[in-house]
Amino acid sequence: MAHRGIGFFDSRGHYFKSPEEATISDLAMLLGKIGEGESLAPGIANLLLEKRVDLERIFVEHDELKAEQALARENAAKSGNVTSLADKLGGHKS
Repeated sequence: MAHRGIGFFDSRGHYFKSPEEATISDLAMLLGKIGEGESLAPGIANLLLEKRVDLERIFVEHDELKAEQALARENAAKSGNVTSLADKLGGHKS
């Protein structure tokens, strides 16, 4: 007897039984072929999905650090504590 089911598809249209499998397929495609012989990308993609919460936290922290760096540079430039390379070269670029 026929029955109804739910399927999940990656960005290439391949069918998978779970959202995790479809996402891992997309991540592996994004990573491309890694290593000699059979690609390590599917295993790495699986690990990325498993560590998603930690990875997202690390990227948020990275973005915060980059924002702090930009602010520090801006403040240093406004305070006159930084001399641009163009000023050191007498307005000439090399």
